[in-house]
Amino acid sequence: MAAAANATPLISLDAVVIDTETTGLDPRKSFIVEIGAVRMVRGQVDAGRTFRRLVRPPVPIPPQSSAIHGIDDSMVADAPDFAKVWRDFTDFTGDAVVVGHTLGFDFAIMQRECARSGVEWKRPKALDTQLLMLVAEPNFGGLSLEQLASWLGVEITDRHSALGDALTTAHIFNALIPHLRGKGIRTLAEAMQACRALTDVLEKQHRAGWAEVADAPVREQPQTPLERLDTYPYRHRVREVMSSPPKIIGADRTLADALSELIRNRISSVFVAQPGLAHERLPASAAGIVTERDILRALAIEGEGALKLALEQFVSKPLAVIAADAYVYRAIGRMSRLKIRHLGVVDKSGNLVGALSARDLLRLRAGEAVSLGDEIDEARDVPALGLAWSKLRDVAASLLAENVPVRDIAAIISRELGALTRQATLIAERRMRDAGLGKPPCGYAMTVLGSGGRGESLLAMDQDNALVFEHGDPGGKEDAWFATLGQHAADILNEVGVPYCKGGVMASNAAWRGSVATWHERIADWIGRSRPADLLAVDIFFDMRGVHGNLALADALWRHAFAAANGKVEFAKLLAEASGHVEKALGFFGGFRTEHGRIDLKRAGLFGIVSTATVLAIRHHIVERATPARLLGLRALGLGGDRDIDALIDAQATFLEFILSQQLEDIHEGRAPTNTVAVKRLSARERERLQSALQAVRHLDEFTRQMLFRH
Repeated sequence: MAAAANATPLISLDAVVIDTETTGLDPRKSFIVEIGAVRMVRGQVDAGRTFRRLVRPPVPIPPQSSAIHGIDDSMVADAPDFAKVWRDFTDFTGDAVVVGHTLGFDFAIMQRECARSGVEWKRPKALDTQLLMLVAEPNFGGLSLEQLASWLGVEITDRHSALGDALTTAHIFNALIPHLRGKGIRTLAEAMQACRALTDVLEKQHRAGWAEVADAPVREQPQTPLERLDTYPYRHRVREVMSSPPKIIGADRTLADALSELIRNRISSVFVAQPGLAHERLPASAAGIVTERDILRALAIEGEGALKLALEQFVSKPLAVIAADAYVYRAIGRMSRLKIRHLGVVDKSGNLVGALSARDLLRLRAGEAVSLGDEIDEARDVPALGLAWSKLRDVAASLLAENVPVRDIAAIISRELGALTRQATLIAERRMRDAGLGKPPCGYAMTVLGSGGRGESLLAMDQDNALVFEHGDPGGKEDAWFATLGQHAADILNEVGVPYCKGGVMASNAAWRGSVATWHERIADWIGRSRPADLLAVDIFFDMRGVHGNLALADALWRHAFAAANGKVEFAKLLAEASGHVEKALGFFGGFRTEHGRIDLKRAGLFGIVSTATVLAIRHHIVERATPARLLGLRALGLGGDRDIDALIDAQATFLEFILSQQLEDIHEGRAPTNTVAVKRLSARERERLQSALQAVRHLDEFTRQMLFRH
């Protein structure tokens, strides 16, 4: 079993849960008489993959110990010694994370036994359920296996057998995960770091002769396939490399006609539609594909006569597609997963706009890193989704190391957040069908808001999403169905590692879902408000981007909101007031104002730039999502000086870069990522850049007021 990465979610952990039975309770004098272990695969206890061995100790087993675990000298008389069992045990565990209850006791005896037997002791990454319980519930009254099992509702079977206790511990570990998540602890590294902070408990264990189990997370390098990453697929979109317009012929044509199209246009595939369908704005769902390999296969089987046969016999359906604005790495990953060489390219409405072939991508090979997107798309349960999502950190780290512009990295993170939200919604739909709640009562779109919608997400994110459906009244049957869907999706995202929005901006909240008619009424109500306090969080609605379902529904609503707000200066003014002010991060003489050595660059700069761009885009009807596009839209209208606009765009990039770099370091060290940056870690040049960026936002309030009333 391979070693788990620091960023692996606890819900997706591959681990081995162990327990031992011994000759006594003093680890400095006792010997092992039994070892038991069970594997956990992607967070699930695999009761069919277990290890259980008796061990012959070098001393008689005391009767009082036999009375507890039921193992006496006669039972171990023919058992192998520790050295033999240890080889079998380490073969079973491999490099897996080891989980146990009071694991320091077991490790102390194992280490002593290894030294006595002349075999190597190598301490693995480890998690102790007793320590994790103290992290989750610091004031819990008791920490025995029985007490934890009772509190967590775990059934104990075969107590005081090594395998039985290992199985019980595995179920206790899984039951602890939601409680740890409530403390903001989701990953292996975060759990290790939290246990390491229990210094008083660890000191008591040390005095009792127990071994250390609470190691600090070891800094990891990006995985090998990412070290020499070809960054082209992460910088460019499918629309830049696709063949367009798509070549489409009717299904009533012959295979010879298709071959002629391929030769004449020097292409390797052609799309096929039923006769009578318009070839302009053809929905991909109504199309199939015939490739050069299909034609060669038909000729090999049928001979030349195949050329006279109707094309319909050779069409492959359904057509595999990719969005035109998707990054190229997603197309590579999709072809690899499906083992195909051609994709249809679609616009936001699902209509064919181009074709993409393996030939087009021949020189765009990005190794295994491209699998990230499709791993998210193909995840069928929460542990698989969490494991796929955890790989985003390595991709972001590699791209940053390869000097990919931070805006491009943020756009990739945002795209994958959208994919994660889409897949969480699909899993939620399956849960509802399995529960007998049926299919969606009408068409709908799940959307992301805020930084995810703008394409500016980094690694410290929470949920900002909304849901729009075709028809239904608030509190009606449609709304009730989508309320349940929204709650399931929110729960799944929270489990995977995207926490609930503290402000409640989630589709599970009635204020952030509704029919088209309900949303239109809501938007009209927002625009008619007269107090800034009534418009908290409203601005992020204007970042809306559909990620699942009827995307055209979401796009139309987003455009309607901009149209409704057009010319409403008072509404834009109230939004600006509701956004608050930028925190001052520079002192009177230009020095940094820090808290615990850090600056919150979201509150001190990033948020102000984003809010200004959003408010002014609404005020001046700049129908864009990304912050730079909104600011450049002001320039195109002759509003704002070139120097001011450029300074704000550069400052945003600086803030994003420093925040992302700090987040990656914090994740490596087992700290949850935030938007704060440690000033001490910055070089002199980086400090100058940060000061310059913070200077650019010092007069944002004045800039916003001036631009609100410009024409």
